[in-house]
Amino acid sequence: MAILKIARMGHPVLLEKCQPVADPGAPEIRRLVADMMETMEDAPGAGLAAPQVHIPLRLFVFRVQPTRASDVPDDTPIGNTVVINPIVEPAGEERVLRWEGCLSIPGLRAAVPRWARIRYSGVDCDGNPVGGEVGGFHAGVVQHEYDHLDGILYPMRMNDFRLFGFNEEMSRAGL
Repeated sequence: MAILKIARMGHPVLLEKCQPVADPGAPEIRRLVADMMETMEDAPGAGLAAPQVHIPLRLFVFRVQPTRASDVPDDTPIGNTVVINPIVEPAGEERVLRWEGCLSIPGLRAAVPRWARIRYSGVDCDGNPVGGEVGGFHAGVVQHEYDHLDGILYPMRMNDFRLFGFNEEMSRAGL
């Protein structure tokens, strides 16, 4: 496995709509997924989408560590997971502000409006279905990574730029 280079904000691949993965079980896809998992862990991050490593394909990896899971229903820890050719839809009308950062926009974070609950589906490298109806951090990280597949970065979702800034400054302000 190898640590992959992260595309930074301004790189054209981050603004592209990605193509579906034709063969989720192909050796090159399995290798990509393994490398993305290692890169996510090394960062350390909660998720990583293929365009963030310069590959315009519809897949992402993520995890919900025990320290991130909340008391929201269906927000329990989950180990490293891949979602290939995902579909994401809201599961209700409620939206919440969620603090987010991004490996492609280092040093910054913001409060981003997201669906409180979502349903998502896709497959893993063996063609097994993955997904479900989730809330909390789990729902937020899936929405964030899914946006990358359509060329959307989290600042594009913001509606209150007072809640956007450098990590250190936001911490000093108690945000």
